[in-house]
Amino acid sequence: MMIFRAVIFAALFLLAQTAPMLAEDVTLTSRDGSVEISGNILGYDGEFYRLDTVYGVLTIDGSGVICDGPGCPDLESFVAEFTLSGSRTMGEVLMPALIEAFATRNGFDAQRTVTDDTHFRYVLVDAATGRDAARIGFRVTSTSEGFADLLANETDLVLATRMPTEQEIALIRDAGLGDLSDPRRARIVALDAMVPVVSPKNPLREITMTELAGMFQGATLTWADLGVADAPIALHLRDQLSGYPSEFRSRVLGQGNDRLANGIVRHATNADLADAVARDPSAIGIAAYSDIGNAVPLTIRGSCGIRSIARAATIKTEDYPLAVPLFIFTPQRRLAVLLREFLAFARSPDAQPIVGRAGFVDLRLQEVPVENQGTRLLNAISMAAEDTAITELQRMAARMDGTNRLTMSFRFQLGGAALDAQSQSSVDILARHLEQGVFDDRTLIFIGFSDGDGSAEANLRLARQRAEVVRRAVLNAATTVDRAKLSLTVDAFGEAMPVACDDTDWGRRVNRRVEVWVAQR
Repeated sequence: MMIFRAVIFAALFLLAQTAPMLAEDVTLTSRDGSVEISGNILGYDGEFYRLDTVYGVLTIDGSGVICDGPGCPDLESFVAEFTLSGSRTMGEVLMPALIEAFATRNGFDAQRTVTDDTHFRYVLVDAATGRDAARIGFRVTSTSEGFADLLANETDLVLATRMPTEQEIALIRDAGLGDLSDPRRARIVALDAMVPVVSPKNPLREITMTELAGMFQGATLTWADLGVADAPIALHLRDQLSGYPSEFRSRVLGQGNDRLANGIVRHATNADLADAVARDPSAIGIAAYSDIGNAVPLTIRGSCGIRSIARAATIKTEDYPLAVPLFIFTPQRRLAVLLREFLAFARSPDAQPIVGRAGFVDLRLQEVPVENQGTRLLNAISMAAEDTAITELQRMAARMDGTNRLTMSFRFQLGGAALDAQSQSSVDILARHLEQGVFDDRTLIFIGFSDGDGSAEANLRLARQRAEVVRRAVLNAATTVDRAKLSLTVDAFGEAMPVACDDTDWGRRVNRRVEVWVAQR
């Protein structure tokens, strides 16, 4: 009785908000009959009721109450029902592959029914009993549509290739669905990247960010300006609701100067874009790494000579500047048990081979031996600033000797001290590895690097501070780890090993990072 009262009063205090009574179609009564509350039932996840009441929306433990009224669920044959809406990139291949693998792993038969080009549904049937365990609806359109569906209360999860805009965050927060800028509302399930592509008949194989910006802003109109054939440039992008064009505009074109050229051909899918570019020698497009098709990807070249190539390893570490995390956003409400289990599976080691087979970059943590980092070392030597002492480069070489680099880097949000979304995900991944004992009795070194702006001494100090911030974040996230078995140290080499040129905003951002090196076995 006291526990039930505590649940009710805590819910009233934390969740009370003015809301009109829609219909009193159920009444929940404590099992001793002393407390009851009525309202419109919004959901039941097999454990908890969500009720819209005169006190606001309440979440109440079903084990402590008896439900009465026409809206009460059938507890004997409860079926989890939820919907996913948003990115076509994620919804067409990646999520179905994960759903089917999750079903197989848990003894369900996954039965798929297609309604139209954007809607389909999975029914997960318990193979032992033949009863439905879950019904999962999909609406695959675009990231923007996914956030709109969440706002309209027409989906439970949003599939997104970008973070929500400030306007989307505000509208969804005002609707009582939580703060989507909160890292707890987002889960990264895979990685992708934006890749400039051309036709195999186009001789161009490298391009700078400045040249890309000039093309898509309409300043560069013909291929002759890039030393290729004298032909007009045909530009291709995804449709305006997709997350990829907005990410491209903010990262490549820059703030306040992101107006796109006229006449850009838009495409509803990544495959359509890649096919159109591959057929046209005068075309260039921004494709998804997961679906390049027969088009040819271009290397991004910096003015200082450093080159960035889209590969799984460089996308994982964000050394490739146009990496794109693939998000699942959840509202601030309790999710059904089966849905929570699926979300946990989607980020588990068992799911990662499936992510890779679907054409995306998985979240597996790998080790790159120092012997395979020759290009990075060459960059460190050739790009060393005048105030970077040779003794510091020698110290770095000695520190790297006998280590492997982990395929993750940590970077901070622009102008802030908070880690960016991919780095927050990496904190969780590394913490889980520590809890599982993967790095027991091995030394992990958190290494801070900086861009070349400012003095070498100040950059070194700032890089070390960032490395310490990441080390603390990982330790705080690894709540069950046996710290006696850990050796986590911090070091910094400032601007000593650039992975991009410092003459652009994106180059400086890529260089400001924390890497993790681990002692070889």
